[in-house]
Amino acid sequence: MGSQSLKKILLLTMGAVVCLCMGADVFAVITYQSGTGIGAVAGAVKGNLKNIASLITAGAYVAGMGFGVGAIVKFKAHKDNPTQVAISVPIAMLFIAAALLFVPSVFKTTGATLFGASGAQAGISGVASF
Repeated sequence: MGSQSLKKILLLTMGAVVCLCMGADVFAVITYQSGTGIGAVAGAVKGNLKNIASLITAGAYVAGMGFGVGAIVKFKAHKDNPTQVAISVPIAMLFIAAALLFVPSVFKTTGATLFGASGAQAGISGVASF
């Protein structure tokens, strides 16, 4: 078995576990609510969307900072050996970092566009700081 096939199997297994956990969570929310039917499902999905937006926002912050640090490292590698590292790589990483760090602003603008003034900026409230 090659390394690629092991990675694919691991990725598929992790995806299946995540889907199973998410399905169990939605079923538990629907089971413990007072009503049943399509209204209860819609209420459960609406409640979970805020958590998903917070997860995407936190992930974007972490990935943006990672790409920013990676861009700095690549700039240093380009300075040390310009023939091995093209200048386009750290510049692209820097633009990706900036785009990921502005995801909450995009959420706020999109929310205001779609839902009027009730759109709110997603944040990472509830996360303990270091």
